[in-house]
Amino acid sequence: MRRLVVLAGLVLVGACTAPPTPSGGTSGSPSGTPPKVEVLATTPHDTGAFTEGLELVDGDLYEGTGLEGESQLRRVDPATGAVEQEIDLAPDLFGEGITVVGDRIWQITYRNGLAILRDRASFAEVKRTTYNGEGWGLCHDGERLVMSDGSAKLAFRDPASFAKTGEVSVTEDGRPLEMINELECVGDAVWANVWQTDKIVRIDPASGKVTATFDASALRPEGVPKSDVLNGIAAVPGTDEFLVTGKNWPSVFRVRFTG
Repeated sequence: MRRLVVLAGLVLVGACTAPPTPSGGTSGSPSGTPPKVEVLATTPHDTGAFTEGLELVDGDLYEGTGLEGESQLRRVDPATGAVEQEIDLAPDLFGEGITVVGDRIWQITYRNGLAILRDRASFAEVKRTTYNGEGWGLCHDGERLVMSDGSAKLAFRDPASFAKTGEVSVTEDGRPLEMINELECVGDAVWANVWQTDKIVRIDPASGKVTATFDASALRPEGVPKSDVLNGIAAVPGTDEFLVTGKNWPSVFRVRFTG
């Protein structure tokens, strides 16, 4: 069973502590500078949350969690990690990626083939629709939804109807990159976790090529098992920084990717 937990919480100046800065990464940066993950600060996260999606919008951190009987949509205080609002999915649903589209939130499911659209303020269900295959990650690039299903492809979908409008094959160094997981759309790039690894990749959605690969293994908190993989990426609007975390991890890291 896929186990993906993300830590929710935004790092605010004066409210966080900064751990040592890990570095690392693999080739893929067009600048030739070795990719590096710079840790700026940390905040707490609910270790009971099996996080599948993470997104920061208008100062609110939204988190989708997984596992049958435990899946939720949450709004979290980005400074403290405290859950301020939550709604349970039906016990037979395994929640996956989420993304905000205006005053709505889409949440997909793992093997249920179901996408749920909710009101962003109340979390009330607006509608639901179905899709073929698995659901893993989801993000909105301002015009379309981008969705992963665990394969080496990203699907493009209409943000209103969820209808599929296209797809692109993803490659890293000329080879298909499978297990693409949680997604974050930022500008003209898609950032993604890769399941069962501690790497984060930046993808050009036009070509499908991975343009940079970052080794985030140094972020793994002491005592967190390998099965609790890195998962969850949320861009911090107005900056070049991100919030990242992992399944059942006790912390969210505010980071900057360089190189």
